[in-house]
Amino acid sequence: MIVVEVSIECDLWAALPNAEVLAAQAVEKARKITKIKLHKAAEISVLLVDDSRIASLNAQWRNIDKATNVLSFPASAPEKLAANPLLGDIVLAFETVRREALDEGKSLANHFSHLVVHGFLHLIGYDHVNEADAEVMEALEIKILAGLKIADPYSETELVLQR
Repeated sequence: MIVVEVSIECDLWAALPNAEVLAAQAVEKARKITKIKLHKAAEISVLLVDDSRIASLNAQWRNIDKATNVLSFPASAPEKLAANPLLGDIVLAFETVRREALDEGKSLANHFSHLVVHGFLHLIGYDHVNEADAEVMEALEIKILAGLKIADPYSETELVLQR
């Protein structure tokens, strides 16, 4: 079991009072489905911020001067995950996450869970810089979310059904 430490920097996250539980469930399901070998005391930090804070982090670490939904900061290379208890940090921005959920007709909780899964996959070495890698990562996200009883977030049918 991975320890998920959630820190809330933005009062807007009160709109999702079960964020800590959702984050822990998403990470644990992702761990089980990926079957990734981790340190027995593995730990992740999840930081819940506003758009201003994530825009600052995005500019500092990625040279992109705008808000984004989620950022991941891995603590070690994928091949060293079993030796390092600290997996890294996942940062989510409330306004962007809420806006995307509304625009896509999804619940805030489901979209949040999806983005935590997405962030976790980045921490363990998955990426979507090219189409082949994106397909692998999306397929894993779909499988993990199905395990959480969350519909395929990439399905056009899901977008229609949720509205």
